[in-house]
Amino acid sequence: MTDFEKELKKNPNTSSDTTQGITAEFSAFRSFAMQALTMLQQQVNFLAQTIDTMEMRGRRKILLLHGIPETKEEDTAGVVVRVVKEHLKLDLEVPDIKRCHRMGRSTQKPRPILFKLHNTALRDGIWFGKTSLKGTGITISEFLTKTRHNVFMAARDRFGVNQCWTKEGVIYVLDGQGSRHQVSSLVDLDDIGVPSEASRHMQGRPEQRIKQPGGSAAAVAKVIAPKTKRVARR
Repeated sequence: MTDFEKELKKNPNTSSDTTQGITAEFSAFRSFAMQALTMLQQQVNFLAQTIDTMEMRGRRKILLLHGIPETKEEDTAGVVVRVVKEHLKLDLEVPDIKRCHRMGRSTQKPRPILFKLHNTALRDGIWFGKTSLKGTGITISEFLTKTRHNVFMAARDRFGVNQCWTKEGVIYVLDGQGSRHQVSSLVDLDDIGVPSEASRHMQGRPEQRIKQPGGSAAAVAKVIAPKTKRVARR
C-alpha cells in the first residue's frame, strides 16, 4: 500500500488518466450496446410484421357480420346465407361456407358472426356489395389481426369513422386535405399528423365531408358556396 502511495505521488496524473480511460471505455461500450439493442429491436419489429402479414393472409377468406340478433339454437350459416341473398342479391349457399360461428362470450349485445368462405371471388363479391346494407343496421367488416385492429380503431378516433377503411387487411386513411395514406402501425399515423380543428369540423358536416373513394375514383370534397344576401336599392 505504501509503495502504491509513493507511486501515486511520483505520477500525480495517473489517477486522472485512469479515470479518463475508464470513461472512454464506458462510452464506447454504451454506444455499442445501444447499437446492438437498436438492431435487435428492428429485427423484433420485422419478425412481428412478418407474422402479422402471414396471420392476415390466413384470414383472407373470413368476414364478420355485425348487427344480427342472437337466438337460441340458431343456424349461423343459414343466417349469413339469408342476409346475403336478401340484401346483397348474391347466390350463396350453406356449402359455400367453410366455417361459421359467433365470436366471443355471450353478452347483452349481439355478437358478430364469423364466417369463412371456400371461394375468394365469392368473398370479394360479398365484401364489395356490403354497401347494399346501408340503413339496415347490419354491417360487414374484415377479420383484422389484433395489431391491425388497434391501429384501425386509433385511426378512426383520430381522423373520423368516414375517413378510414380497410381493404384486404390493409388500412387506409384520408387526411384533412383528402390525400390517401396506407398505414400499418401507430408510427404511420403519427407521420400523417393530427387533423386540424377546421378539418375535424368539415368531417362532421355532410355537405363538406370528404367521402371515402369508391373503386379507383379519387376523393372529392363537396364545398357549398355561402349564399349572398341581396340588398334592395332605394
